[in-house]
Amino acid sequence: MQRILDILFSGLALLVLSPLLVPVMIALRLTGEGEIFYVQQRVGRGGKSFGLYKFATMLKNSPHLGTGTVTLKNDPRVLPLGSFLRKTKINELPQLLNILFGDMSIVGPRPQTQRCFDAFPPASQAQIVKVRPGLSGIGSIVFRGEEDMLHASAAPERFYDEVIMPYKGKLEEWYVANQGLRTYFACILVTVWVVLFPSSRVVWKALPTLPNPPRNLATSIQFEN
Repeated sequence: MQRILDILFSGLALLVLSPLLVPVMIALRLTGEGEIFYVQQRVGRGGKSFGLYKFATMLKNSPHLGTGTVTLKNDPRVLPLGSFLRKTKINELPQLLNILFGDMSIVGPRPQTQRCFDAFPPASQAQIVKVRPGLSGIGSIVFRGEEDMLHASAAPERFYDEVIMPYKGKLEEWYVANQGLRTYFACILVTVWVVLFPSSRVVWKALPTLPNPPRNLATSIQFEN
């Protein structure tokens, strides 16, 4: 049933959003490095890699510069238009094609690069690859301010590997264990809500059985007990 909904929603979204997507594509062609799409290999269902589509928001060589695939707030590799696209999450919309093709779902664990996937604890990795990765999901909702957290850290890569990813792994494990239509629609509604109201703590009310965060993350992710 979820796959049918994915096809229906992604096809409809591409149609409805075309008046937004086409101007963005033209603007990207005329600015920055002239690239429209950026295709990056991510870990998908069954541990197989696939090409994830995004609007080009960073320098083409960015994976080999600075912090690699870990992006910080005010990252100098982000192009001028790219900053707006990333903040509004418009840069993620080309993944509707990945959903239509069957690589992804509307809801699921966010697909990671191999480097970032390897930062998950082994137990989390084993559960995450059981499902299709998602355009949105528990991990991305809770960690919507991840770039700000990394920017505030004196050692961002260490903080990412040792603090963020272990807890994010627990969140994704929770999703795999609780997946179903109720969770599917709850995640969609919460995603829309937090895009409109970024400081909202509604995720903790909508999904009260989520695992509690460690104390050193509770304030950063606006945890509400």
